[in-house]
Amino acid sequence: MENKLTNILLIEDDEVDIQNILRAFKINNITANLHLAKNGKEALEMLTGKGAPIIKPTPNIILLDIKMPVMDGLDFLKVLREYPELKSCSIYILTSYNEEELKARAYNLNVAGYILKSSDQAELVQKIKYLKDYWQLIELPNSQN
Repeated sequence: MENKLTNILLIEDDEVDIQNILRAFKINNITANLHLAKNGKEALEMLTGKGAPIIKPTPNIILLDIKMPVMDGLDFLKVLREYPELKSCSIYILTSYNEEELKARAYNLNVAGYILKSSDQAELVQKIKYLKDYWQLIELPNSQN
């Protein structure tokens, strides 16, 4: 993968899903720095430096689960959108919840995409490949941080 993506933040609480996503990244030769948070609160701390070391530069891409303990994905999105310096992050929901209400709420909070996880590893690998191809096609803003 080109150096377009320097940092990606994965916000996911399920260890099996984390391992499957990491495997899909490896198979697709995505070599960006991948940071991991187990819930929205931990991710906000990592992005703002309040309570955890700050991620520098700010991630271009955030992959976000919806249903998590402490702070779920939609609550995280609401708070994140209050930080002007974090508004340029491209956020993709990566979840197993295929509910219209959740999709609508996520898009109302300006996500770049809503992607359904798959328990089939080959299908997940293909979805991550599509994301990689998309990320190589688009122009992301340079991180300011």
